[in-house]
Parts: sequence; structure tokens; C-alpha cells
Amino acid sequence: MRRVIIRIAAALAVLAAPLSAFAAPIHAVLYKNPQCSCCESYAAYLEQNGFKVDVKPTNDLAAISSEAGVPAELEGCHTMMVEGYVVDGLVPVDVIQKLLKERPAIAGIALPGMPMGAPGMGGSKTGPFTIYAVSKDGSAPKVYAVE
Repeated sequence: MRRVIIRIAAALAVLAAPLSAFAAPIHAVLYKNPQCSCCESYAAYLEQNGFKVDVKPTNDLAAISSEAGVPAELEGCHTMMVEGYVVDGLVPVDVIQKLLKERPAIAGIALPGMPMGAPGMGGSKTGPFTIYAVSKDGSAPKVYAVE
């Protein structure tokens, strides 16, 4: 009887675990300024949420962002490539997951600057984060999500 209870408890534990615990990690490449420490914290945040992040320090971050289609006014402190999209800045993981689930016909998304309280940054969040969709054709960015 005890073995049956242990097996049932083990089965319930497996069923209660989030699917992300069993899913393969999402691979991403994050380009960052070599002196930026918040980018390392952001990469750790992503890894805690199901990503495998390769961090690549570079002195050409502006060029990488530009080549990915991110307008200068939308640039964040790093540029990440994930599943064919660019993610620029400290975008919350749920917005990245939304992007990867919906798979819209855009180049990617961006959270400009380094807002306090964003993943990887210290401090408290003082207001909503506006994340913009970066187009493939160079048209004006549109709001993708507000967190």
C-alpha cells in the first residue's frame, strides 16, 4: 500500500510541475556592451524562465541593433536574437513568450532605454513599460505591449 501511495504522489508531482520544467530551453544570443552589468542580470533572469542565453560582449552594439532593424530611438542596453526575432532592451519574459507564441510578421520588439524596475535593473518600477514592435519594412514602430 505504501508503494502505491508513493507512486501516486510521484505521478501527481509530475503533473503539478509546470510544462516549462520539461520543455527544451529557448536558445537566444544576447549582444551587450562589455561594461554593462545589467545585461548579465537580464540573461540570468531569462535563464530562470526557460531560456539558454549566449552572452556576447561587443563594441558594435549600435551597429548590431541597426542591422536588426531597431531604430536608434528604440535601442536598449543590449540586443538579443531569438527564434528569428530581435528583442532589444530589458523586455519582460512574458512579452517575449507572447511574441514567440503569436509569431507576428515583424522584425521584433524593443523596450527603449534602461527603465528602473525592468528585469535586470535595480530599483522599483515607476510606471508601465511600453514595448514597441519593430517592423521589417522600416515603417514607424507601433506599441506591441504595455507591461
